[in-house]
Amino acid sequence: MIKNFEELIKLAIEKGPKKVAVACAQDEDALKAIKAAYDKGIIKGILVGDVDQIKSISKEIGLDLTDFELIHITDMAEASLKAVSMVSSGEADLVMKGLVDTSIILKAVLNKEVGLRTGNVLSHVAVFDVPTYHKILTVTDAAMNIAPDLMAKKQIIENALHVTKALNIDMPNVGVITAKEKVTESMPATVDAGELVKMNQEGLIKGCKVGGPFALDNAVSKEAAEIKGIKDPMAGDVDILLCPTIEAGNVLYKALNFLGNARSAGIIVGAKAPIILTSRADSDDSKLNSIALGVLMSGIK
Repeated sequence: MIKNFEELIKLAIEKGPKKVAVACAQDEDALKAIKAAYDKGIIKGILVGDVDQIKSISKEIGLDLTDFELIHITDMAEASLKAVSMVSSGEADLVMKGLVDTSIILKAVLNKEVGLRTGNVLSHVAVFDVPTYHKILTVTDAAMNIAPDLMAKKQIIENALHVTKALNIDMPNVGVITAKEKVTESMPATVDAGELVKMNQEGLIKGCKVGGPFALDNAVSKEAAEIKGIKDPMAGDVDILLCPTIEAGNVLYKALNFLGNARSAGIIVGAKAPIILTSRADSDDSKLNSIALGVLMSGIK
C-alpha cells in the first residue's frame, strides 16, 4: 500500500517512463508539469498543438524538447482527437489536457471511431495525502457526474477501485457519504447507500467493502463514530469516499486542497486509458502527482 505521495512518485519512476500525448500542449502550466515529470523520468511526451507556441513556452521554462515528438495542429478539436487517437492506437499510454476546454477533449475521448470509450461511466477520482488522516484517502466524484443514480454510483465505485489497485491498496473500504447515518426514505442518497451496501454483500460490487450511509465525520474519525454509536468496523478507516453529488464532491475536494493542507492528485477513469485533466488552480505539486498517478494507472484493468 502506498502511504504517501513520495512513495507514489517513487513507484511511478519505477514503472515509467510512460508516453503521454498532450492535447493542445501550448500551455505553460501543462508544460511545466510535463517538464517536472520528464525530469524525474516518469514520462516521455508527444506534444500536439501549435508547435511555434510550444517551442516558445518551452524555451521560457527551460524544457528541452530534444526527446519530445511534436505534432503541429492548431485546431483544438483536431489536436485533441489526434492526441486521443495516439493512445487508442497504442502510440501513447495516456492522454493529458493542455490549453483546451474539458468538453472538447472529452468529446474526442468518446469518439466512436478513434476514441477511448468503453461504455462505462467516466468519473473523476482524486487521491489525497491529508496530514490529519492516517492513510491515503480517495474521493469520487468531484468533476464529472452531476447527480449520479444508483447504477452510476456502482460504476463510480468500480472506477475508483482501479485507482486503489494502482496504489496497491488491497480490499479498500468504501464509505458512502450522505448527510446522516441512517437510511431515510426522504433522503435518496441514504437509500442509495443502503442499496450499494447490499450489492456489495451480494457480490455485485466486488474487490472492496462498502459501508454506509456515513456522515463525513464518522467515515474518517473513529472517535466521531464511537460518540455517535456507529458500529460499522470501517467507520473512521475508509479508503474511498463516495460523494452523493458533484457539489458535495467538489466542495470536499477544494476544502481538502485549500483548507486542509492536503497534497492531491486527480484523474479521469472509465475510459480505455487514464485521462489527466489538471486545473490552472491546482498546485505544481498536484499536477506532477496527477501525471504520476496516470502512469501508475496505465495498463491497470
